Amino acid sequence: MSSTLFRTKRVEQSILDTEEPEHALKKSLSALDLTVFGVGVIIGTGIFVLTGTVAKDNAGPAVALAFVVSGVACALAALCYAEFASTVPVAGSAYTFSYASLGELPAWIIGWDLVLEFALGTAVVAVGWSGYIQSLMDNAGWTMPDALGSREGADAFGFDILAAALVLVLTFILVLGMKLSARITSLVVAIKVAVVLTVIIAGAFLIDGDNYDPFIPKTQTVEAASNLDAPLIQLMFGWAPSNYGVMGIFTAASVVFFAFIGFDVVATAAEETKNPQRDMPRGIIGSLIICTTLYVLVSIVVTGMQHYTRLSVDAPLADAFKDTGHPWFAGFISFGAAVGLTTVCMILLLGQTRVFFAMSRDGLLPRFFSHVHPRFKTPHRPTILLGVIIAILAGFTPLTELAALVNIGTLFAFVVVAIGVIILRKTRPDLHRAFRTPWVPVIPILSVCASLWLMINLPAETWVRFAIWMVIGAGVYFLYGRSHSRLGRHQETTLAEVEKGDGTGTA
Repeated sequence: MSSTLFRTKRVEQSILDTEEPEHALKKSLSALDLTVFGVGVIIGTGIFVLTGTVAKDNAGPAVALAFVVSGVACALAALCYAEFASTVPVAGSAYTFSYASLGELPAWIIGWDLVLEFALGTAVVAVGWSGYIQSLMDNAGWTMPDALGSREGADAFGFDILAAALVLVLTFILVLGMKLSARITSLVVAIKVAVVLTVIIAGAFLIDGDNYDPFIPKTQTVEAASNLDAPLIQLMFGWAPSNYGVMGIFTAASVVFFAFIGFDVVATAAEETKNPQRDMPRGIIGSLIICTTLYVLVSIVVTGMQHYTRLSVDAPLADAFKDTGHPWFAGFISFGAAVGLTTVCMILLLGQTRVFFAMSRDGLLPRFFSHVHPRFKTPHRPTILLGVIIAILAGFTPLTELAALVNIGTLFAFVVVAIGVIILRKTRPDLHRAFRTPWVPVIPILSVCASLWLMINLPAETWVRFAIWMVIGAGVYFLYGRSHSRLGRHQETTLAEVEKGDGTGTA
């Protein structure tokens, strides 16, 4: 039984499956498109809110160093993703990579994990987008009824129609084709980056050098949390994090790390890239470098405009502009945040549909969902199904408590991909690797360690919810996926033919 659970799918077979007409996605993306996708999904509201919040609560002006530390940690994972995406240019990202290196059950588990991660991520972002739009509407004198708006602070039960509408519109765009999606994403990302650069340049003229003193504030011990709200590391070892000081930089790094989540989604588009061997590494690593630079610059500006002890928690950058006599920038920042979340939502939805499509093509999910649209060459069936489900989730479900599952799911994928790089180097040294992760196994091992460290800093409650989802996924695999696996059926057919041949030969 164990041999069937860990049967691997040859890279050559994965690539061959992409050439079947009924399952073939259209190749239309360039390195620039991939880089834009990466920037589009990484840069959200965090650049306007998280930079100042973490400076106030965790690191002071040294938050810029925290972003550098997190950027380096992400780069470790990005190097592993770049090697896999260029070697196995197939839809599915970590799921496909795991199938080639670790086996079918681990691949299913990581695919199931990604489905949850992208679904919750899309819904949470859509609700956040709705909140920013409603804020802009309120400023213009238009008020959404509580029954049709965000539920936070509302007494009546309602349906967030703006969040649901955003998901459905983006679903329609994704069905129409990847190139159209890329063009819209490019336009929106251009606006978003222009807003960020404007904020950086304008803020640079308002910097007061005295606000950087002290650059690394004195260490403060954090009061230990209790029960399942506490980080897992605290329950395991009794260790409590500290704010400020050198250790505060690393505490802050574990918080701001999640502002970088999203570059891994770029790998799901490998199959739709014209030259994935060359362009995938450029898109993944290039987008990470751009976003790290922007995060560092914004953090320098916000802590220079206002002393970190006076930064607000809810809207630090906007309030910093108000404090320096430029209140109109608050609306400008809300506009930038709303624009930014549009592409985050689209690309997360794109990533989920590609993982679902790849799992369906392998038979682990119903094959009905593996057929592409005859005209647009997109996986329209899973796109429509998942779009409707996520729109309902975004409309009805309070998702704030579940948002941490996105973080643990991403980190789990990072761990699996890094391990997969080491294993595939050993089992398939013959494969052509257009991009090779340097210093293997050192870089993958460091990536695993960094990801595990961040995982155990998450609340224990998140681990419990994640474990429950994984148990449900294992049940689905044993009830459906294992018996319908395309690879399993192919192996059974091959074995039957061999046995038949042996029987004929001995007759």
